[in-house]
Amino acid sequence: MNPNLFAFEAAYGTAGQLPASDLPEVAFSGRSNVGKSSLINALLRRKSLARVSSVPGKTITVNFYRSGGPPEAAFRLADLPGYGYAKRSDGERKRWAALMEGYFQGGRRIALVIQLLDMRHTPSVDDRTMLEFLREKEIPFLAALTKADKLRKSEFGQRLTALTEALAPFGPVGVLPVSSVTQAGLDELTQCIERAVNA
Repeated sequence: MNPNLFAFEAAYGTAGQLPASDLPEVAFSGRSNVGKSSLINALLRRKSLARVSSVPGKTITVNFYRSGGPPEAAFRLADLPGYGYAKRSDGERKRWAALMEGYFQGGRRIALVIQLLDMRHTPSVDDRTMLEFLREKEIPFLAALTKADKLRKSEFGQRLTALTEALAPFGPVGVLPVSSVTQAGLDELTQCIERAVNA
């Protein structure tokens, strides 16, 4: 996986626009403003490949990034719109729900979901709903604990233990603290992605 060879491919705002899935995909899921776009940029060693905003709910489309290299080794990263943003209108929430249903239940080649969770907090109701969905649909997912750099050393171990225990019933393939700021966990995350798309 060469980060320098990734490029933005396309963005889709409705389920009907989503093209057929012809390559393995790794999807980044999580609540609004949890750091999906920032993590993708850090993972791919870019500053602005994925659009980042301090305003929650900015990503309202499924954004695809395609790897370069040999065609037989190609795959995509999918930046999914965040959930749980209270200020969205009913119409926006319905469009989001339809888009997510279209993505996850459209027969796509989902190799792995990177489920982002803020390491500082207990999973929200919306987080748990998403985790339950992934478990029920038997979609493999890795729990990426973001904002790890914002915790004091004395808090880090406690939060990691608490979240690992809380997430165990949902069956993640791993629980990994990450930071877009310090790059912590990014090498391990890259290895998890490579294993998933090459399985």
